[in-house]
Amino acid sequence: MKLEKELKTKPIKNPHDRAILNIMFTGNWLLDHVNKTLKPWKISEPQYNVLRILKGQNGNSMNLYMIQERMIHRMSNATRLVDKLYQKGLVSREQCDRDRRMVNISITKRGLNLITQVRKAMLSNRAKLTKALSKNDAMLIGDLLDQMRE
Repeated sequence: MKLEKELKTKPIKNPHDRAILNIMFTGNWLLDHVNKTLKPWKISEPQYNVLRILKGQNGNSMNLYMIQERMIHRMSNATRLVDKLYQKGLVSREQCDRDRRMVNISITKRGLNLITQVRKAMLSNRAKLTKALSKNDAMLIGDLLDQMRE
Protein backbone atom coordinates (compact mmCIF):
# COMPACT_ATOMS: atom_id res chain seq x y z
CA MET A 1 0.00 0.00 0.00
CA LYS A 2 1.24 3.48 -0.83
CA LEU A 3 2.73 5.48 2.04
CA GLU A 4 0.37 8.40 1.52
CA LYS A 5 -2.65 6.09 1.75
CA GLU A 6 -1.27 4.48 4.92
CA LEU A 7 -0.73 7.90 6.50
CA LYS A 8 -3.90 9.39 5.02
CA THR A 9 -2.03 12.35 3.59
CA LYS A 10 -1.64 14.16 0.30
CA PRO A 11 1.24 13.16 -2.01
CA ILE A 12 4.67 13.93 -0.58
CA LYS A 13 6.41 15.91 -3.29
CA ASN A 14 10.03 15.86 -2.14
CA PRO A 15 11.40 12.38 -2.94
CA HIS A 16 14.03 12.58 -0.19
CA ASP A 17 11.41 13.49 2.43
CA ARG A 18 9.19 10.69 1.15
CA ALA A 19 12.05 8.17 1.26
CA ILE A 20 12.99 9.03 4.85
CA LEU A 21 9.37 8.97 6.01
CA ASN A 22 8.79 5.68 4.18
CA ILE A 23 11.86 4.10 5.81
CA MET A 24 10.72 5.24 9.26
CA PHE A 25 7.15 4.03 8.69
CA THR A 26 8.28 0.70 7.24
CA GLY A 27 10.78 0.19 10.07
CA ASN A 28 7.98 0.56 12.62
CA TRP A 29 5.72 -1.67 10.55
CA LEU A 30 8.40 -4.38 10.49
CA LEU A 31 9.06 -4.00 14.22
CA ASP A 32 5.35 -4.47 14.95
CA HIS A 33 5.39 -7.73 12.97
CA VAL A 34 8.54 -8.93 14.73
CA ASN A 35 7.08 -8.15 18.16
CA LYS A 36 3.87 -10.04 17.30
CA THR A 37 5.98 -13.02 16.24
CA LEU A 38 7.98 -12.91 19.50
CA LYS A 39 4.96 -12.47 21.78
CA PRO A 40 4.31 -16.22 22.41
CA TRP A 41 7.86 -16.54 23.80
CA LYS A 42 7.46 -13.48 26.03
CA ILE A 43 10.61 -11.79 24.77
CA SER A 44 11.05 -8.39 23.19
CA GLU A 45 12.85 -7.59 19.96
CA PRO A 46 15.91 -6.20 21.82
CA GLN A 47 16.02 -9.36 23.98
CA TYR A 48 15.84 -11.49 20.84
CA ASN A 49 18.67 -9.40 19.39
CA VAL A 50 20.84 -10.09 22.47
CA LEU A 51 20.11 -13.83 22.22
CA ARG A 52 21.01 -13.85 18.51
CA ILE A 53 24.26 -12.04 19.24
CA LEU A 54 25.17 -14.54 21.97
CA LYS A 55 24.19 -17.53 19.82
CA GLY A 56 26.59 -16.26 17.17
CA GLN A 57 29.46 -16.61 19.65
CA ASN A 58 29.25 -20.44 19.44
CA GLY A 59 29.54 -20.96 23.21
CA ASN A 60 31.96 -18.11 23.91
CA SER A 61 30.91 -15.42 26.35
CA MET A 62 30.77 -11.67 25.78
CA ASN A 63 30.74 -8.66 28.06
CA LEU A 64 27.98 -6.05 28.03
CA TYR A 65 30.02 -3.57 26.03
CA MET A 66 30.64 -6.09 23.25
CA ILE A 67 26.93 -6.99 23.15
CA GLN A 68 25.83 -3.36 23.03
CA GLU A 69 28.24 -2.63 20.14
CA ARG A 70 26.45 -5.24 18.03
CA MET A 71 22.87 -4.40 18.92
CA ILE A 72 20.44 -2.95 16.41
CA HIS A 73 19.15 -0.48 19.05
CA ARG A 74 22.44 0.64 20.55
CA MET A 75 20.70 2.96 22.97
CA SER A 76 18.94 0.03 24.62
CA ASN A 77 19.79 -0.62 28.24
CA ALA A 78 21.83 -3.79 27.70
CA THR A 79 22.21 -4.37 31.45
CA ARG A 80 18.45 -4.43 31.95
CA LEU A 81 17.93 -6.66 28.90
CA VAL A 82 20.53 -9.17 30.10
CA ASP A 83 19.03 -9.11 33.62
CA LYS A 84 15.62 -10.04 32.22
CA LEU A 85 17.12 -12.81 30.07
CA TYR A 86 19.04 -14.08 33.13
CA GLN A 87 15.83 -14.16 35.21
CA LYS A 88 14.24 -16.28 32.47
CA GLY A 89 17.22 -18.66 32.47
CA LEU A 90 18.13 -17.80 28.88
CA VAL A 91 21.61 -16.45 29.63
CA SER A 92 24.24 -17.01 32.30
CA ARG A 93 26.49 -14.42 33.90
CA GLU A 94 29.95 -14.94 35.28
CA GLN A 95 32.23 -12.35 36.81
CA CYS A 96 35.54 -11.94 34.99
CA ASP A 97 38.56 -13.13 36.99
CA ARG A 98 40.82 -10.36 35.64
CA ASP A 99 38.38 -7.48 36.15
CA ARG A 100 35.70 -7.85 38.84
CA ARG A 101 33.71 -5.00 37.24
CA MET A 102 33.29 -6.98 34.02
CA VAL A 103 30.64 -9.67 33.62
CA ASN A 104 30.84 -12.36 30.95
CA ILE A 105 27.48 -13.36 29.48
CA SER A 106 26.69 -16.60 27.62
CA ILE A 107 23.55 -18.08 26.15
CA THR A 108 22.23 -21.14 28.03
CA LYS A 109 20.85 -24.36 26.53
CA ARG A 110 17.40 -23.05 27.35
CA GLY A 111 18.24 -19.85 25.45
CA LEU A 112 19.53 -21.86 22.49
CA ASN A 113 16.34 -23.94 22.44
CA LEU A 114 14.20 -20.80 22.54
CA ILE A 115 16.15 -19.09 19.76
CA THR A 116 15.78 -22.21 17.59
CA GLN A 117 12.00 -22.16 18.05
CA VAL A 118 11.76 -18.43 17.49
CA ARG A 119 13.95 -18.64 14.38
CA LYS A 120 11.41 -20.94 12.68
CA ALA A 121 8.61 -18.45 13.36
CA MET A 122 10.80 -15.54 12.23
CA LEU A 123 11.61 -17.29 8.93
CA SER A 124 7.90 -17.89 8.32
CA ASN A 125 7.20 -14.24 9.14
CA ARG A 126 10.00 -13.11 6.81
CA ALA A 127 8.49 -15.09 3.96
CA LYS A 128 5.12 -13.37 4.46
CA LEU A 129 6.61 -9.89 4.78
CA THR A 130 8.87 -10.14 1.73
CA LYS A 131 6.67 -12.17 -0.63
CA ALA A 132 6.29 -9.18 -2.97
CA LEU A 133 10.07 -8.79 -3.31
CA SER A 134 12.33 -10.72 -5.64
CA LYS A 135 15.81 -11.68 -4.46
CA ASN A 136 17.18 -8.85 -6.63
CA ASP A 137 14.70 -6.38 -5.11
CA ALA A 138 15.79 -7.40 -1.60
CA MET A 139 19.47 -7.03 -2.54
CA LEU A 140 18.79 -3.60 -4.07
CA ILE A 141 16.95 -2.39 -0.96
CA GLY A 142 19.80 -3.60 1.22
CA ASP A 143 22.41 -1.93 -0.99
CA LEU A 144 20.48 1.34 -1.13
CA LEU A 145 20.09 1.42 2.65
CA ASP A 146 23.81 0.73 3.07
CA GLN A 147 24.53 3.54 0.60
CA MET A 148 22.27 5.92 2.55
CA ARG A 149 24.26 5.35 5.75
CA GLU A 150 27.63 6.09 4.10
